[in-house]
Amino acid sequence: MDEVDLDELVSSLTPREENRTIKTYQNTVAVACPACEEPFDDLVVCKENPTSLNLSQQLDFCVGTDDGQALIFTHKK
Repeated sequence: MDEVDLDELVSSLTPREENRTIKTYQNTVAVACPACEEPFDDLVVCKENPTSLNLSQQLDFCVGTDDGQALIFTHKK
């Protein structure tokens, strides 16, 4: 997968939550995941390295990068 253009991608997404380590966006318009080409549910942008995620549910996910930041595309089961 090529590097993701984060600015272009988030222009179509709805911002949800931000703290010092992550920023999340909800995919309300069924944008295709850059990795698997299926619509994803949420995008998690990791702003710090390393970053720990505590998931409250089981998810499938794809991973990409933008300027060295990890991008996690979640797919709810």
